[in-house]
Amino acid sequence: MKNPFLFAVLALALALGAIAHAQTKKSYTIGLIAKSQSNPVFQAARVGAEDAAKDLGAKYGIQIKIDWRTPNDEDAQKQADAVEQLVLAGADGIAISCSDANKLVDAINNAVANGVPVATFDSDAPASKRFVTYGTDDEKCGEQLMHALAQELHGKGIIAVLAGNQNAPNLQRRVQGVKNALKKYPGIALRDVYYHKETPQDAAARVEQVMEASPDITGWIFVGGWPLFTDNALKWNPGTVKSVSVDALPAELSYLRDGHVQILFSQQYYQWGYHSVELLMDKLYLKKDPENVKIVSPLIPVTKANVDEFANNWKKWLPQ
Repeated sequence: MKNPFLFAVLALALALGAIAHAQTKKSYTIGLIAKSQSNPVFQAARVGAEDAAKDLGAKYGIQIKIDWRTPNDEDAQKQADAVEQLVLAGADGIAISCSDANKLVDAINNAVANGVPVATFDSDAPASKRFVTYGTDDEKCGEQLMHALAQELHGKGIIAVLAGNQNAPNLQRRVQGVKNALKKYPGIALRDVYYHKETPQDAAARVEQVMEASPDITGWIFVGGWPLFTDNALKWNPGTVKSVSVDALPAELSYLRDGHVQILFSQQYYQWGYHSVELLMDKLYLKKDPENVKIVSPLIPVTKANVDEFANNWKKWLPQ
């Protein structure tokens, strides 16, 4: 009879050998591709990735470099080109937030075929061969937004949804979550879902345009916080139109304090970068895959009651 103890010892030896082999490599490059450099949430993700590189480099006694290849503005083709360039440059792993999942599947799959593991964060490409995705449960996010606005409106009103890039799968799921939850509120009507280029100026202009055409709107859901990244984006008197939004960046907090926005739901954007690097280094250095392909980071509600406490996070997330 074969000795099960012997097999266990051999398996352990092989595993330790694999780790030892991985640990002979002393320098790693992780490519980081966010949607746009102009969006502060991705600046926070970059800081998180850089911090993870320092922390894990010190922990393992190795060097980890973050190669930031994010386009200035959203452009899925430029993201795909960046994936290809990173592979050619010898990157060991890539983390990406996908502007358009369909346009990035081939680029991701080609990277994996060339031995470069890919993790997605914030916005996934589920049909690709990425080994893990980390971020918000977008459908539940949309549901949370809808429930919060319904509470502010006491179950009655006309609402609009600001939804960014129509091709971004994470935003599509948030909108679907809003629509799913809306079914529970027969007294609330959805005027429409409005898409736009994901810059603060374009988002603010879209809100203003819609309000001029539909002044009877009493509530807004921003599935991304784009218009709140600029000053004086909401032209109504505070409280006359109720608003809820994803994200809670410093610029957005002023809208919460002055009453233009009733609640913000912060995503864990710093962790998008930090945890993506952790996951990639687990795979590259420790030869360890995550237990689940999908890892969810919960939203953090921010209201007037905790806004000052929450604001302190930005001293870490975006140090001056």
